Amino acid sequence: MPQKIRKLIIPVAGFGTRFLPVTKALPKEMLPIVDKPILQYIVEEAVASGIEDIIVVTSFNKRAVEDHFDYMPELEAWLARQGKTEALEQVKKIAELANFVYIRQKGPYGNGTPILNAKHLINNEPFAVIFGDDLMLGPRPHLQQLIEVYEQYEQPVITAYKVDDEGTKNYGIIEAEPISDRVYKVKSVVEKPGPVAAPSRLASISGYILTPEIFTELENTPLGKNGELWLPDAINQLLSKKPIYACLVDGIYYDMGSKLRWLEANVDLALKDPELKDEFRDYLKQII
Repeated sequence: MPQKIRKLIIPVAGFGTRFLPVTKALPKEMLPIVDKPILQYIVEEAVASGIEDIIVVTSFNKRAVEDHFDYMPELEAWLARQGKTEALEQVKKIAELANFVYIRQKGPYGNGTPILNAKHLINNEPFAVIFGDDLMLGPRPHLQQLIEVYEQYEQPVITAYKVDDEGTKNYGIIEAEPISDRVYKVKSVVEKPGPVAAPSRLASISGYILTPEIFTELENTPLGKNGELWLPDAINQLLSKKPIYACLVDGIYYDMGSKLRWLEANVDLALKDPELKDEFRDYLKQII
């Protein structure tokens, strides 16, 4: 019986420069999609996948993240006095979603550093990673799909997502052997190869089930582009030592580092909101 995936690492330490000036004071991960911050969607999806402990790797300007997932007695008392019971339950539930642990990122820039920073909290268990600005929405939780593949093979699993030719310039592309309808055995991940050199149209995006061996690889991975420590480099090193699988995830991927994709996510979810969808659809028809 494979160990249960109980822990998720969410790195949120970046500056969010593509959303300046708003991210000067507000973490990018707290930008709203309709009425909830990006990070809350990620946390809720993780909890629905069975995650119990969420390790958030932050930096000096991310205090709003900690405040959001905490109780707020003053607001709760005011809502109770006003008889706003539904809103009161909503804000209280946020703090009760999971066990939250916050640590500060230390070390070189790059998406491998926050994973290494959380090593002492993992206790030699398999664990999940999702970056705080990557959102996948679909019929089933993103992490649940990865966990199911992990439970079958008991080896690391990365997210695969189909992209077009343009996507091969923007993402690491997976070279892999198909195992079943949505599962692949990974041979390598080629960083942004472009359409001619790309070994497939399967992009490696945020969302991983990793085993503790990844920490040794990160500790021994040379700094890469821009002097940063990159998780994909460590994963490629691990490939020579143990099998890694990819799961073609069923869902729509929104790169929340992109203003356009953030706007698209707001439109898509507003059109599904019971209170907004009819009036919002009418508004869109008018402006189109």
